[in-house]
Amino acid sequence: MTVTQDATTDARPVPEGHVRLTIDGIEVDAPKGEILIRTCERLGIIVPRFCDHPLLEPAGACRQCLVEVELGGRPMPKPQASCTMTVADGMVVRTQHTSKVADKAQQGVMELLLINHPLDCPICDKGGECPLQNQAMSNGRADSRFIDRKRTFPKPIPISTQVLLDRERCVLCQRCTRFSEQIAGDPFIELLERGAEQQIGVAEDKPFQSYFSGNTIQICPVGALTSAAYRFRSRPFDLVSTPSVCEHCAGGCAQRNDTRRGTVMRRLAGNDPEVNEEWNCDKGRFAFRYLTSKGRIERPLVRGEDGELRETSWTEALRTAAEGLIAAREGTLPESATHPDEIPDSRSGARGLGVLVGGRVTYEDAYAYAKFARVAGRTNDVDFRGRPHSAEELEFLGAHVVGTNPENGGLTYGAVEAAPAALVVALDPEEEAGILFLRLRKAVRKGGLRVFHLGQWTTPSVRKTNATLIPAVPGDEPAVLAGLDGDVVEALGQPGAAILVGERAAEVPGLYSAVSELAARTGATIGWVPRRAGDRGALEAGAVPNLLPGGRPVTDAQARAEVATAWNVDDLPTQPGRDTSAILAAAANGELAGLVVGGLDPYDLADPEAALTGLRAAGFVVSLELHTSAVTELADVVLPVAPDVNRSGSYLNWEGRRRAFDVTLEAPGMLPDCRVLDTLAVEMDVDLYTQTPHAAASELARLTPRESGILSGRVADSVRGTPAQSPQDGQAVLASWRQLLDESSLGVDEPHLAGTARAPEARVNAETAGRLGLSEGEPAVVATEQGAISLPVRLADLPDGVVWVPAHSPGARVRATLGAGHGDLVTVTAGTVQGEPVGAASEGRS
Repeated sequence: MTVTQDATTDARPVPEGHVRLTIDGIEVDAPKGEILIRTCERLGIIVPRFCDHPLLEPAGACRQCLVEVELGGRPMPKPQASCTMTVADGMVVRTQHTSKVADKAQQGVMELLLINHPLDCPICDKGGECPLQNQAMSNGRADSRFIDRKRTFPKPIPISTQVLLDRERCVLCQRCTRFSEQIAGDPFIELLERGAEQQIGVAEDKPFQSYFSGNTIQICPVGALTSAAYRFRSRPFDLVSTPSVCEHCAGGCAQRNDTRRGTVMRRLAGNDPEVNEEWNCDKGRFAFRYLTSKGRIERPLVRGEDGELRETSWTEALRTAAEGLIAAREGTLPESATHPDEIPDSRSGARGLGVLVGGRVTYEDAYAYAKFARVAGRTNDVDFRGRPHSAEELEFLGAHVVGTNPENGGLTYGAVEAAPAALVVALDPEEEAGILFLRLRKAVRKGGLRVFHLGQWTTPSVRKTNATLIPAVPGDEPAVLAGLDGDVVEALGQPGAAILVGERAAEVPGLYSAVSELAARTGATIGWVPRRAGDRGALEAGAVPNLLPGGRPVTDAQARAEVATAWNVDDLPTQPGRDTSAILAAAANGELAGLVVGGLDPYDLADPEAALTGLRAAGFVVSLELHTSAVTELADVVLPVAPDVNRSGSYLNWEGRRRAFDVTLEAPGMLPDCRVLDTLAVEMDVDLYTQTPHAAASELARLTPRESGILSGRVADSVRGTPAQSPQDGQAVLASWRQLLDESSLGVDEPHLAGTARAPEARVNAETAGRLGLSEGEPAVVATEQGAISLPVRLADLPDGVVWVPAHSPGARVRATLGAGHGDLVTVTAGTVQGEPVGAASEGRS
């Protein structure tokens, strides 16, 4: 942008694609098509507004941004809305700063807006951070001429379990309706009635059930939309605000924690144009009550001789943990340290440690786990994948993901938005990567992106991104990808095209290989989108059995030497370790004696019963955890670790972009995983030098990054897919993945958020329903030999012989109850489980 104060003597040519205009006596060159209010902002001239938002399409609804305009040397007959008028060559604009006409017009609009607006600022949640308050003072009149009765409505109206509406406060700016329709694709909140009776509302049969509804609260310029969880809990000027990063998924959203007297009162979306812009999902915004839940572990626990966990000091807990792990590593655990009723005598010679890392850990903490395994545990038996996984996945990650980031050409949010085409594989963006979903919608709305979705049915995510569904029976995805040609391949062959693949691909043998082969055939860039916040950082930090930090193969002598030198140790284990499932199987078989577990949920694994068996059989288990869990119930020592609000650190989001955050609330005694592991290692007579996240990050920076493709350029020849299973009479092939709002361990104690979760349903197509005797809306039983789930039936455009069930929703904990997953065979019959209500799991099997 070029600016000059002297409009009469500037003879410079106008840059191509720009126009030259004058605003408040300042001559400026602006891009053609730019709206006037944006040009004013770039000059530092603030024009008041309510309806305008830079990420929403112009509406011109509130009229507060009126300015005086001359065009072609002639004044326009009345003030114009600067949020809808585009710049023009030779235009002369006078804002309220230089024009009495504009100032009077803005004062008049403000007076009109305040006619029915209640003067309840002292009790309004928006009071103290309200644009209406501020602009009434700066651009309104000092007194009111209104003497009649103000309009009132019953209040508040719950338009969802999370969002409450006070209609009399609304200034009809339409920010909420435009966000819902344009950004989220959930047009259930709308303008109702006309004229003086116009108001915001929802249809009685269509509640505002959106995963992004909290954004409407944040962008509402008055207190019309409020949060059910935060309403009347605090005043804005009593809050201390701290920038942070969301811990719930791999999106890496910037956010803000607002605290009062040592408690987090609310979370707001942060402004980061390269990542989440100004949005976040409702899970990131509202799911923080786990910080104060009854299940929080705040003191170390040690299992006594009576078999019960008891609170103890850090000193005793660390000493006990170290002694037990050393004995397990060396194979000298006493017989009393095992579970004789469950472990055969043949397991008495077990030795060695396994380290299991969950998806909640930060980049620095994952590094500490990786280093602890190699230095203190003397093993490569470490894995962050607390979910179904495969060796094919490790090869794929090494070939296409490790070392990629925005600085070296890796796929980013911006690249996806600018892409001509994107293929989504084994990923439901709205359910598993909310901000990526919003970027896809944005790009589609701009008209430049074609989305193709390899999946089972037209989910809301598919519909809202206007995606072309490429249907596949679970298990047949590799064959479908291999057979793609014509329009899809042509689209993916365009420069900048992207393939977005989710972690669920690990459940389908050959799918990662097929993705790699397709990328090689088309030239499309691959982006791996895991579901958990800590997964990408754990991969780069070396918390996997075949890679050291920075993607260095454990079988590479030079790579081992680099890491050993950085760690000041003589040597490192040379053989690749076991993955999560193999580590637990080794514990169950008596091959491993001890386990260190950080944030793992056995019910997220492919075989929860086998995982629990391994945990029970292990001679000594140390759990680093936030809450009580299935692991802490079996652990010998439980060491509490700090949640994100009480620690600093960073995550690597799915792009490979580092998302750092600092401590929000100081909490003595709450230590990050890296500090706990460092102190535990000292008790084991080794040094990790990860006392603080900063120390861990500094050392890790010296070991990264390595370029991607460290294992091979392709994985197409490593695994070939197997044909999908063929259902017999009464059977169907199961399709399943997690929904955004389900039984997440970090979503506890938040009933308002749970109220907008999508109800679990069993989805089949009409032909399958007819063959199995199912009726829409009636209950059906989905079962295996292990257990059964009863859910209402909904018809969808699934392939014949396929049933879709959410993976971890209330009453539908598929892995825990059925012991099955995506691509497995299940029986489907009409009815309920032993007369239980719809949505209930069978007794004693979950």
